[in-house]
Amino acid sequence: MATMVLTVVGTALGGPIGAAIGATLGQVIDSQILFAPKARQGPRLADLRLQTSRYGDQIPRLYGTMRVAGSVIWATDLVERRQRQSAGKGQPKVTTYSYSASFAVAFSSRAVLAVRRIWADGNLLRGAAGDFKTALGAFRLHRGGEDQPLDPLIAAHKGMASTPAHRGLAYAVFEDLQLADYGNRIPSLTFEVVADEGAVSIAAIGHDLSGGAILAQEDEALPMVSGYAAGGGSIADALAPLTEGMDAALVADAAGLALTQGRDGGEVLAAGLAGAVFNGKAERGVKQSRGRVEDVPVRLVVHHYDPARDYQAGAQRAERPGAGRLERSVDLPAALDAGAARALAERRLQRLWIERSAMEMRCDWRALRFAPGAVLSVEGQPGRWRLEQSEWEAMGVRLRLKRVDGGAVADPPAEAGAPVVQVDGLHGPTHLLLADLPPPTDEVLAAPLVVAAAAGEEAGWRMAELFVEEEASGGLTPLGTTAPPATMGVVAVPPVGAVSPWLFDDRSAVEVELLRADMMLAGAEDAALLEGANRALLGQEAIQFGRADRIGETRWRLTHLLRGRRGTEWAIGAQQAGDPFLLLDQESLFAIPADQLRIGADLVIDAIGVGDGTPVQARRLVTGQAILPLAPVHAQAVQSGGAWRIDWTRRSRNGWRWNDGVDAPLVEERELYRIQLVQGGTLIRAAESGEARWIYDADAIAADRARGFSGAVIAEIRQIGTHGVGRAASVGLSI
Repeated sequence: MATMVLTVVGTALGGPIGAAIGATLGQVIDSQILFAPKARQGPRLADLRLQTSRYGDQIPRLYGTMRVAGSVIWATDLVERRQRQSAGKGQPKVTTYSYSASFAVAFSSRAVLAVRRIWADGNLLRGAAGDFKTALGAFRLHRGGEDQPLDPLIAAHKGMASTPAHRGLAYAVFEDLQLADYGNRIPSLTFEVVADEGAVSIAAIGHDLSGGAILAQEDEALPMVSGYAAGGGSIADALAPLTEGMDAALVADAAGLALTQGRDGGEVLAAGLAGAVFNGKAERGVKQSRGRVEDVPVRLVVHHYDPARDYQAGAQRAERPGAGRLERSVDLPAALDAGAARALAERRLQRLWIERSAMEMRCDWRALRFAPGAVLSVEGQPGRWRLEQSEWEAMGVRLRLKRVDGGAVADPPAEAGAPVVQVDGLHGPTHLLLADLPPPTDEVLAAPLVVAAAAGEEAGWRMAELFVEEEASGGLTPLGTTAPPATMGVVAVPPVGAVSPWLFDDRSAVEVELLRADMMLAGAEDAALLEGANRALLGQEAIQFGRADRIGETRWRLTHLLRGRRGTEWAIGAQQAGDPFLLLDQESLFAIPADQLRIGADLVIDAIGVGDGTPVQARRLVTGQAILPLAPVHAQAVQSGGAWRIDWTRRSRNGWRWNDGVDAPLVEERELYRIQLVQGGTLIRAAESGEARWIYDADAIAADRARGFSGAVIAEIRQIGTHGVGRAASVGLSI
C-alpha cells in the first residue's frame, strides 16, 4: 500500500499550504521556511509600544508606515549641569541642576526610507516637518542599509574597533537631548517609520520574510495594509497575525508558493467521482460533520494600529447572535483604518462560523488532480469548500474539505473613537518681551520685579533658554527656561488719554493684535475685576478689561476698562500703535532673579529656542516700579498771606484697598518727601519735608524773585522711599 498525505502547513498561517510536489518538499517548507523549531507567537501590540534595552530583545521587521518603539542599543551617562541663582534679597542662592544624555535607539531590522514624527513619553518630540520640540545637540538617522557607516559619536565614545555599523538595522542617534521635560531620564520613544512608499501587499511581505520562497504576486482580492511589524521565532510566527487576520492561504502550483484568499471556487468536484473502492471494499462516498455552535465565539475583537489616531492602538468588534459565551481577540500589529479593521473582524467571525462545516469524500483516482489549498465547488453541496488534505490509498483518494465563507463582507460602519492627538506645530522663532512691573499683589517686595514673557508665532512653540548678558564682559549667564507661552502682541489702536484711574473707563476702547490665532482673551465681571482679574500691560500702563471681543483672526477689541492700575496712571494716554501688549498671567511670566537687577541698569536678556537660528534679544531699563513709592495724590497749593502752603496725600505700596478711617501703612523706612519748584524746565528750588505738607514762605519767594523768577511755577512732590525716589505729583502756583 502506498500512501501520500499532502497536509496543511498553515494552521498558524490561517490557511493551508499545498505540498503538491510531495512529502519531501512539504517537509522542507515546514521546517525551514515556515515552522522553525521552538517557534513562538508573533508580536503583540504592546511589544511595539514599549521601549526596551534588554540584551537579546527582538527588533521587528517593518513594512509600509508604522509607529513603533525600539531598543536602546547605546547610551552615555547623564551629563549634569549646575546653575546657581539668587532667590531674592537676603535669601541664600539656589543651585539648580539640568541633565542631558546621548543615546541610540534601534527600531527596524529592515532598511527604512525615513522617520517622520517621534514621540517621547507620549508627547511629540519631533514634528512631521522634522522640527524638534525639545532642544538637542544633533539627530542622525541610520536607515539600515548594508553599506551604512559607523556613527561618529558612538565611535568616539567606544572606539572605532569596538563600534559596529549595525548594517541592516535602522536606528537613530540622539545627541545631548535635554531631559528636563522627561523627569531627567531617557524617555520612552516611539517612531513613525516609513519603511516603504505607500501601502504594502501581503505577498510582498511574505516574499521578503521567506527570502523569496513565497512569490511576490498575490491574489488581488487580498487587502493591502498601510503598515506591518513582523516578528517572532519563525516565518510562520511573523506572518501568522497577518495571514490569519486577512484570511489568506498559502498554496503551491507549478510556479511556486503563493498567498491567496482562494475565493474563486471555479473548479467543480463532480459527484460522480465519489464512491471509491478501498482495499476491495466500497465505501460511502460523502461524510459530513459540523462543529458545535458554542465553540464559535460570540464576540471577536481585532486590535490594530489606526493611522487616523497617530497610530495609537484601536479596537474593532464583531458580534454574532445565538448561543455561546466564548470571546476571542486578535492582536494584529498592522496599520489599518477603523473601517478596514471592522470589516476584518466581521469577516473573521463569519469564517469561524462557516468553517464549522467539514466534509470527507472517498473518490477514485481522478480526484488526484485537485491540489490541496484549492477552493472548489462540490456538486450537490451548497457553498464553496477548501481542500485541506488529499490521501492516496489502495487505488482510492480520500479528500478532506472545509466550508469557506460565501464572499466579501459589506463595509460595516466603524468609529475610530476620539483621537488623543497632539498638535504638530512648528516651533518657529521666539518673541521676547521684558517688562518692569508694578507690584502684582499686596505683598511688599524688596527687589524690582522684571519679567521675561516669551511666545512664538507658531502653535508648536513651547519654550526657550534664557541668558543674561554681563555688562562688563559681554558673557552670558544662563537663567533657565522660559515660562509657558505668554499671551502677547501689539497695540493696534490705542485708547484715549485723559481719563480717571479711579473710575471705569467706558469711553475708551483699545484694539490689540495678538501673536497668533490660538491666543485667547475673555471678559470678566466687575467683582472679578476688583479682585484683580484680566490685568494686562498696554505699553507701560497696567490696565484691566471687562470685555474682550474678537474682531479678526488675531485682533481683539477691549472695553470697560480700568486704567493706570497699580500706580501706572502716569502712563495713561502715552500708548502708540505698535507698543507691546502683554496679558499679566503669572504662570506665563518668568521673573528675572533679583541678583541680576539693579535700578538704573540696562538689562539685556537673550532667548534661544529650538526654532531660533540666532538668539533673540530684549533690553529694558530697570526702573524698579515694584519697590519705589507711588506718586502722592490730592496735591493742592493754597496761598496764605505772602506764602504758599502745599499739601498732598501719601500713598502706600501696601495700601491698594480703601480702608475707611485707617491710614495706609508707611512701608518705607521713614516718611520723607522731596519738593522741587520748576519753571520752564529750570529747577528754581528744592526742599525736603518729613510730613505731607510744605510751606513756600515769603522769604523764599522774595529770594527767588530776586533771582529773576516770576509767574507760573510747578511744584513737583516725590516720596523718598527705602529703595529710591518715586514718581511726582504736580500742582501749580505763581510767584
